[in-house]
Formats: sequence, structure tokens, C-alpha cells
Amino acid sequence: MKYNDIASLLEALSERDLAIIESLRVHRALTTILIRRLHFPIGGEPREAGSGKMHATEMAAAVATIRVLTRLESHRLIARLHRRIGGVRAGSSGITWQLGASGERLLRARHGDTARRRYSEPSPAFVAHTLASADLAIQLQELARRGVIELLTLAAEPECWRTFLSAHGARAWLKPDLFAITAGGDFEHHWFIEADNATEHAPVIVRKALQYQQYAASGIHQQEHGLFPIVVWVVPNARRQAAIRAALESEPRLRELVAAGLFQVVTTEEFPRLITGAGQASP
Repeated sequence: MKYNDIASLLEALSERDLAIIESLRVHRALTTILIRRLHFPIGGEPREAGSGKMHATEMAAAVATIRVLTRLESHRLIARLHRRIGGVRAGSSGITWQLGASGERLLRARHGDTARRRYSEPSPAFVAHTLASADLAIQLQELARRGVIELLTLAAEPECWRTFLSAHGARAWLKPDLFAITAGGDFEHHWFIEADNATEHAPVIVRKALQYQQYAASGIHQQEHGLFPIVVWVVPNARRQAAIRAALESEPRLRELVAAGLFQVVTTEEFPRLITGAGQASP
């Protein structure tokens, strides 16, 4: 595709079309249902820029969603993955989408990016984790659209990653799944969010928690914001919740942060209540 073709296509795309493509750039993969929740509001749901018209029912919104996605796919702006979430019975709602070749070129031209990003078929584990992270991000956006919280900042990977100097002076990376700043009343709440699909053993979780402890010890975030974010592991069930809590509480180097309430482990059902009912993070 030549630049003139991209320029013509940009003019032909609607605000919602571009918003869908941009959301796939940010989240890397989204199911049809997640795209529906982001960009195709149902009557009574709050709207946002790029969401298009309101739809009377969820069925009408779902039909409109797949119609638009099929059109974008025909221009190679987006591409469907071979593996469906929920299997064949899930139908169109189980389709997972990522940027297509033309979509990647279009966004590079739009943003002036020179680095090319390759979009090959990712592994099932990568897709499952990516979709879990995207779902949590969309939940935050939905809470904000309903006016339950203010969403001041939301960053996904890799934009939310942090670099710092370890205790030995070496450069280290902290790689949360999401970073968010929310507000309610007179308080801001800062969050590092980990989407947990119960696929990693407890020692891996502890090592990640120790990275957060090292980043907290660097003082970088506190110097800029006056507090350290709450680190939240969002897990699929109560059994996994108990296992992670026990692992974190048994590590002596983490006891200070655990005691301060800066490590939280919640189930997916509890996540919205944590976000909307949070106390002020400790400095």
C-alpha cells in the first residue's frame, strides 16, 4: 500500500473505524465482545468519542459490530486469529482480532512511526493473557463512562513498563500489565495491575512482587507522585487468590508492603469493587 492509498483510506474511515484500529494497537488483541463494549454502546450506556450511534439492544450492537469488523477486515486493516475464544460454538463473539498489514501501515503513517511491528499468529497463552489484561482495562473505562470513577491515566504494555536502577546499580525493568490513575472525591489512586490466569507457579509471582519491592525502594514513583501505587493481582477464583496471598505473606522481604496494604489480590468479580471503594494509597 502506497502512502497516497493510506491517505485516501484515512479520509474514508469514520471516527469509530479509527478508534477500533487504535484500540487494537493499544491492546494488541481484542475479541468481538470487547470491541463491542468499547465502541458500540447500547441505549442507556454512556457514549464516548468514536463510539458511533447508540444501539437499541445488545443484539443490534453485536450485529453492527461484526458488520464493521468484517468491512475493516476486507481492507486488511484488521485480521482475525484462527483460534476462537470459546470454540466454534461461540460464533462471531468468540473471534479474536489483531491489526492487519494495512492497519499497521496506516497507524505508522498516522503517528509517524518508523519501526515496523510484525503481527504474526500469537500463542494461545499470549492471547489469553492479552485478552485478560484488555478486559480489565475496558472495565476501568466502563466505570469511568458511568461516572463511578475518574480515569486520569490508563496505559497498557509496553507503555506502562518502568525502568530503574537496581540495588547493584544495574538497569532493571518492571513490566506490569496495566498502569492506571483513578480519582474519587479528593483522592487519586495509583494502580499497577497484573492479570493472572493461574498459569504461573507461586515462586514466579513472588519474583515479580520482589521486582515491585525493588522499584518501590528506588523511590522514583514516590518522588514524582508522592505515593506508591497499589499492586493488584486479579485472579480467576478464590483458590488462586488464597494461594497467591499465602505466597506473598510468606516472603520476609515483602512483609512491609503486604502490611501496608500495597499488595492486593482480588478475584475478577471483586476487581470493580476494589477500584471504586479504594482507600488512599500509602506513600
